[in-house]
Amino acid sequence: MTASTMKLLIVDDEPLARARLRAMLADVPGVEIAGEADNGRKAVEQAQALAVGAVLMDIAMPVMDGLEAARHLATIESPPAIVFCTAYDEHALAAFEAAAVDYLVKPVRRERLLEALERARRHRAGTAPPAPLPPADRQRSHLSARLRGNLRLIPIEDVHYLLAEEKYVLVHHGRGEDLIEESLKSLEQEFADRFLRIHRNCLVAMEEFQELQRQPDGRVLVVLRHGSSRLEVSRRCLPGLREKLRHL
Repeated sequence: MTASTMKLLIVDDEPLARARLRAMLADVPGVEIAGEADNGRKAVEQAQALAVGAVLMDIAMPVMDGLEAARHLATIESPPAIVFCTAYDEHALAAFEAAAVDYLVKPVRRERLLEALERARRHRAGTAPPAPLPPADRQRSHLSARLRGNLRLIPIEDVHYLLAEEKYVLVHHGRGEDLIEESLKSLEQEFADRFLRIHRNCLVAMEEFQELQRQPDGRVLVVLRHGSSRLEVSRRCLPGLREKLRHL
């Protein structure tokens, strides 16, 4: 691979769509197809592991869609250029433009694909303005934590509780715990249908509530379904928490 070669990752949940893109790029100089993925989570993991320069990515995919994957990828140290290859019509794509250096409507035409790759190359070379973060008006399926320069993806459904620690939030989940650089308030707003506030510094996943225990000293603790931790409920949060738990 020469210095001018750009490594690509092809991401689509349809094997035929991936094969078609691979075939169209087979004889294109300066392009190396480093790998493929069939969902957004694998795209994030492989883009980091393979250090690709660009990602050709579908939007509607299982596990994690392309828009959320683009949001996670935009936060890594050397983010790849994102080119969406989607079946959406051009009116729907207006909402997605901010997430990518270009977008292609299926069936992808070869000349448009090469044009998009040239935009991606200019983006990586710093001669094109950076693509802003994708719209954040949709709930994520994963949180992302930095671990020795890489992102670790944490499925929201695996999170037991969130604990604020200074400017970070400690995520307690099924595989352990990780720090993320987000505010507890923004997480509460995004995942209002999944977590309940029990204290100014703590949110608990609704399905983790096993019981509330009143202690001899008057404190009320949450007993979780998983793990041995017992979390204190503040007096301010207790009335609203009891009301919400009655309706679960």
